[in-house]
Order: sequence, then C-alpha cells, then structure tokens
Amino acid sequence: MNEVKEALRNIKQNYKLFLQQQFTFIGALQHSRENAHDMIRPVASISQVQSYMEHHCNNSTDRRILNMFLNICNDLSKLCQKLETVHSGNNITNGILERCKLLLSHSNDLSTIRAKYPHDVVNHLSCDEAKNHYGGVVSLIPIVLDCMKEWVAHIEKLPQPMLYDVSGGSAISEKRAPQDAPARAAISQTPLSVRLEAQTSASNKDNVQVQGSKHIQKKNLNDTKNHSGKLKVPWKPPGRHAF
Repeated sequence: MNEVKEALRNIKQNYKLFLQQQFTFIGALQHSRENAHDMIRPVASISQVQSYMEHHCNNSTDRRILNMFLNICNDLSKLCQKLETVHSGNNITNGILERCKLLLSHSNDLSTIRAKYPHDVVNHLSCDEAKNHYGGVVSLIPIVLDCMKEWVAHIEKLPQPMLYDVSGGSAISEKRAPQDAPARAAISQTPLSVRLEAQTSASNKDNVQVQGSKHIQKKNLNDTKNHSGKLKVPWKPPGRHAF
C-alpha cells in the first residue's frame, strides 16, 4: 500500500507541473487540429491526442506537452493494474477501478465528462472551448486522480488482512498481534542460558517432589512389615469356642 501511495504522489506532482501549462496544452491541441483539418469534432479520446502528437505536431513545444499528457495517462493506467494486485477489495473498490480503466481506455469518448469543484480546469477555458472542444480532455486526469484517492480511502477502511501464525498454525488478526508483541519481545530478549536454567530448575523440582512422594510411600510400607519381612497383621483376641 505504501508503494501505491508513493506512485500516486509522484503522478500528482507531474500533474501539477502539467496543470501549470494548461494554456500550452490547449494551444498544442489547437495547432494540431488545424494541421489535421479537424476543427469540427471535439478532442474526445487519448488516441486522438496521440495521433495529433505523432502526425500533426510542427514544433517541439507542442510535442513535449502532448507527450507529457500521454505519459501521465499511461502512468495512471499502470497504477490501475497495480491496485488490482495490491488488494482484492470489494464491490465498491472494484467498481472504482473499473471506472478508472474505462476512462483511461484510449478509445473511450471523453467529450461528455467534466471535472467539478474543487477542480477549475474547465473554468480556464472559454465557453466554446469548454463546451465543444476541450472540456472532456482537460477533465480526464483530475477525475481519475479523484477516483484513485477514493479507492485508497475505501481500502483503508476495510478490515486488515489476517496474519498467519507459522509456529502455531493458526490465523491471528493484525490488531491482536501488537498486543502480544511485548510478551513475545520479553521472551525473545531473555538470555538463552537463563531460560535453560529456569527450565532445569523446574524439572529438578518436579523430580524431587516425585522422589519424595515415592520415599514416603516406601516408608509407610516398611512400617507395616515385621522384622522377618512379613506384613504385620493386627492381633485380635480369639473368639469364644463352644465346649
């Protein structure tokens, strides 16, 4: 999960740099559309931006900013694949990932999506640009980033995965493990010689108790025997006999 958060932070940093150059991005799209004689339809997919960069860019500045947009989209797609392997999730998180993958599909129609508050990317466009040309393409990255933040928030609310106790062969939860940690640490930090001495002392004590018990039993048995080794039988007066 830490790797996911780190990757997400890096993408956000790259997007901040890209966001500072939004006017350059819109200018590059405008130039490419003019060169492609494609001024009517909106910029509605990632594959369309890629086609503009590969076939209709006349200068390095336009190519650089269009390539920056495509790289961020590619990084987001890779992160989506990583999220699937990090946690199995539930219906909610799986639905969020499916939405992200759909949005980042190169052939997906982006013309109808709009990033809303607190994002202001659409507000930086003119009414015509926002409605008819670039509103969808500038909204793509912030919407996907919001979805991924939502995914992380939902995952962190789910119960923690079970840890497997190798020695005992039983499963324990992460919440219980920290509580048992001090006792385990105290045992592990006790010198081996002290532990062995304690075990030997306990064993000797048990042996002494067993031997003492046997000795008492043997003494009682000897007391019931006479000197000839025969068992003493208590004397009883003879009963009266009839004459």
